[in-house]
Amino acid sequence: MITALGKWILKLLLTGMGLVETIIQAFRNLFLSFKQGRRPIMAVLRKQIYFTGLESLKVIVIISVTIGIVIITQIISLVGANETLTGRVLVWVVIRELGPVLTAIIIIARSGTAIATELGYMKINNEIESIESLGIPADRYLIMPRIIGVTTSVVILTIYFEIAAILGGFVVAAIGWHVPFDKFAQSIFSILTLKELGMSFIKSLFFGLFLSAACCRHGLGVGKSATQIPQAATKGVMQSLFLVFVLDGIITLISLL
Repeated sequence: MITALGKWILKLLLTGMGLVETIIQAFRNLFLSFKQGRRPIMAVLRKQIYFTGLESLKVIVIISVTIGIVIITQIISLVGANETLTGRVLVWVVIRELGPVLTAIIIIARSGTAIATELGYMKINNEIESIESLGIPADRYLIMPRIIGVTTSVVILTIYFEIAAILGGFVVAAIGWHVPFDKFAQSIFSILTLKELGMSFIKSLFFGLFLSAACCRHGLGVGKSATQIPQAATKGVMQSLFLVFVLDGIITLISLL
């Protein structure tokens, strides 16, 4: 049992190192793309941001408003229409945790599977070899735009999620319990510090980097059989979810030190 646990921990560390290496290489390729091949690479980057960000915005807003309504309803049902406590709990729950985590989960379900599947099909159809035979670095043209595009989308969508959740909560509090806007806003801004915003940004940034890198690596890891594509997509999603919760716990723990 100890041997199996040691192997699992070693495998986990090697996987983490591989993901970090992929992320670092993506940033190197980002700077190199400004010197050579900027237009086609930027075109792929814009498409990834459009697919991951803009097309997910409607789902993000609907879910976030619903979450805000549920949180406000539960808080008021427990402690009453206490504006100060209501705003503080909403900030603690939404901005610290639910905003970055739920946004990342939605992106994993929507874009993570798509990235792993697309790259898997390209690998099987020898499209990646064809791209490299033309002198185009595959990692610069395929991997970097996806990692940067997904990460940018996760950060921006997290902001939309948090704003929509807080506004949705206020609307319900104002209509159902006649909570004044000025007191509600004052309770939120009294607890909303740069530390809270910084934690939300750091979480969404790391979530986007690691979930996109994991899905890219699993997509490129497909062999010659088409049956490996859904397996790669499933592994990419599961690993991304695992990384999101692990990173969330690590970042939260570090912030408390």
